[in-house]
Amino acid sequence: MTTSAAVPAGPEGAITRDDTVTDRLVEANQRYAAAFTDPGMDARPVLHVAVVACMDARLDLHAALGLELGDCHTIRNAGGVVTDDVIRSLTISQRALGTRSVVLIHHTGCGLESLTEEFRVELEMEVGQRPAWAVESFRDVDQDVRQSMQRVRTSPFLLHTDDVRGFVFDVRTGLLREIDPA
Repeated sequence: MTTSAAVPAGPEGAITRDDTVTDRLVEANQRYAAAFTDPGMDARPVLHVAVVACMDARLDLHAALGLELGDCHTIRNAGGVVTDDVIRSLTISQRALGTRSVVLIHHTGCGLESLTEEFRVELEMEVGQRPAWAVESFRDVDQDVRQSMQRVRTSPFLLHTDDVRGFVFDVRTGLLREIDPA
């Protein structure tokens, strides 16, 4: 299987010493824009749902959930963990743009399972300043989904906390497994 990041074998389209991945992305955007037509959409998601998920490149959320452009707000970070910034985005999504449901998606084989908060200490030693943010690493993906659901449900900033569901995406099968919040 090849991905869009795979370098073509032939000289046409291959990255040269002077090209960067960003150059490839900008060129792809120019091709996209040449055929682009304004869909006339509003910023409000059609399905009134916000999806919070890990930034892992193996998760194609739109395909996995059967979503189309304009269906949802997508908020991604390392681990799909509900942090203060995720609460910020969800609050704007709900209060300004009408979402009512929240879907949380973590996944099997997440890189945060192999990190610890020691990562912050190592960064401090390397750069001379400890990050203000927590790594939010975890050992039990199911429990971390439960914690994220609880953070959403107890946030005083969110209007709609009755339809919050959490899942673990299996990167080998593509299936979602729902997590009981209890």
